[in-house]
Amino acid sequence: MIDQKEWYRSRTVWGGLVALGAALGGLWGLEVSAPMQETITTTLLDMAAAIGALVAIYGRLAADKTLK
Repeated sequence: MIDQKEWYRSRTVWGGLVALGAALGGLWGLEVSAPMQETITTTLLDMAAAIGALVAIYGRLAADKTLK
C-alpha cells in the first residue's frame, strides 16, 4: 500500500467495530441486521470526518501564529 490514511477514516475499521458491537449486542439479545450495520458504519464514518473538520478549524482559530 502506498497511500496512507488515518485509522478513523477507514471504512473497514469502522465496519469491524460495528460488527463487533453487533456481535456483543447479540449476547444480550440485541439484534442488528446487516443493513443496519452498514447504516451505523456510514454514520460513524461521517461523524468522524465532521469531528476531524471541527478540530482542524478549532486548531486554526486557536493557533498563536498567523498563516503567510
